[in-house]
Amino acid sequence: MDKREATLEILAQLSGMDFRALEPKMELVADLGIDSPKALQLLVEIEEKLGIEISDEDAARMDTVGDVLGYVGSLA
Repeated sequence: MDKREATLEILAQLSGMDFRALEPKMELVADLGIDSPKALQLLVEIEEKLGIEISDEDAARMDTVGDVLGYVGSLA
């Protein structure tokens, strides 16, 4: 499983949506219902599953599925 698939799987699990239905333009809060506690869980799960660390500044800029995928994809 690559980083993108792993990230989509985590987003799908937290939002209750099928990962195939997730689109880059979808907003984490408005479309997926990811509130503050779920956002924290999202970050922790991504960090643990991918072995990365996401700064608070980077996390604050993630508003859409595409933002999260773009960030994960930008990592070496």
